[in-house]
Amino acid sequence: MSLPEPSHSMGLQECISHLGASAFYVKSRYAVCSGQTFNQVWIVDGEPAGTSRFTVYVVGTIPKDSRTMTATYYYADFVAAGVNNARGLGITTNASIPRTWPSRVRIARGGDRFPKAQTWQQLLGARPNRQTLNAPFGQAGTLGSKTRMIAAVYQPNIKLAAPPDWVISPGAGGNIFMLPPRWDQATYLPKSSGAAVFSVLTSLNYRTASTAPEHEVAAHIKTAYTKPGQTRPPFNTKKLPGETPDAPLTRLYWDAKRREKNRNRAVYNCTKYWGRNYSQGGKKECDEFPFASTYEGAAGSVYNPRQDPLNFSVRPVSKDDNGAAGNLLIQYYTLNRIIDGPDDGFMVKITS
Repeated sequence: MSLPEPSHSMGLQECISHLGASAFYVKSRYAVCSGQTFNQVWIVDGEPAGTSRFTVYVVGTIPKDSRTMTATYYYADFVAAGVNNARGLGITTNASIPRTWPSRVRIARGGDRFPKAQTWQQLLGARPNRQTLNAPFGQAGTLGSKTRMIAAVYQPNIKLAAPPDWVISPGAGGNIFMLPPRWDQATYLPKSSGAAVFSVLTSLNYRTASTAPEHEVAAHIKTAYTKPGQTRPPFNTKKLPGETPDAPLTRLYWDAKRREKNRNRAVYNCTKYWGRNYSQGGKKECDEFPFASTYEGAAGSVYNPRQDPLNFSVRPVSKDDNGAAGNLLIQYYTLNRIIDGPDDGFMVKITS
C-alpha cells in the first residue's frame, strides 16, 4: 500500500469552501490558504450613508520538490450598498517578511512587484496577483549541517485609500493571516538541494477497517487514545501525544541508539505482559506507540525527565500489519518532509 502524493495545488473555490469562518486552512504541507473580509462604511456629512465590503484570499502552494512558494491573491465578494464610491476605492496589496530563522538569511521574491495599488473597479474580474518566495540553496540554517532549515513568516497586507472627497471608516485595511514557508535540506529527505513546505501540522492516517493492511496497529492506537486505561503498561493518567496539535509527535532520525532503546523497552513490556511467546512463533510483533522513530517513544523518559516512564502503549499485533503500518509511516515522513527534532511535528488520525 502506498500513500498518495500530498496535494500541491488549491483553487479559489476550494479555499473558500474549506476556510469558512476560520482564518487559515491547511490542505497539505504544500497547499494552504487564508482570507480576510474588509468592511467599509461610507461617511457623508459626518453620517453613515453606505457600506461596502470585499474579501481577499491568499492561496499558498509549493510544487513537488521545489524551493519556491507561490502566494496567489484572489479578490472576491465585492458588495456595495447605499451612497458610496466603492468602485473608486484604492486597494493596495503588499506583503512583508517580518521574521526569519535564522535572522539573517536571503529570501528572493518574484512575480508581481509589491506594494501594488489598484482600485476596486480594476480588481473586478482582474487576474489574481501572485508573488513567489525562494530561499536559495546553500545558506546556513538553524539546525546545523545535518538538517539545514530556514523558516519565515510571510505577512500579506491590504491598505485602503478612499477616493478624493470621500471618507470611509475604518480606512486602514489590515493584515491577512500569515503563511509560514520553510526550506530544508537533509540527506534523509528527497532531493539533494532540498525543498520547501509550510510549517503546519498534518496527520498520518491509519484505518481500522478490516480491509486496511494496518488495521491492527490502527486499532491499537485508537484504544491508546480513547481507552488508555486498557493499555499496557498500566498507567492511571496515561495521555499519549499525537492526537491533538498541542502535543504532536516529533521525528527521531539521527539518534539510532535512542530509537533502539525505544524499541527495546517496548519489547521488554510485550514480554512482561504477554509472555516470552507473545510473537506466537513469529506470527506477531510488538507494536509500540508512540512510534520508536519518535522522540516520544517508550524510552523517552530516559532523555526527557518531563515524560513519564509509563506513558506509552504496547500490544502484540500481526507481523504483516505491523510491517504495513511501518511502511506507511516511512512514506509519510518522506512525502511530508518531516525533519528530525522538535522544530517539526505531526499527528496520527485513526479512521474506520
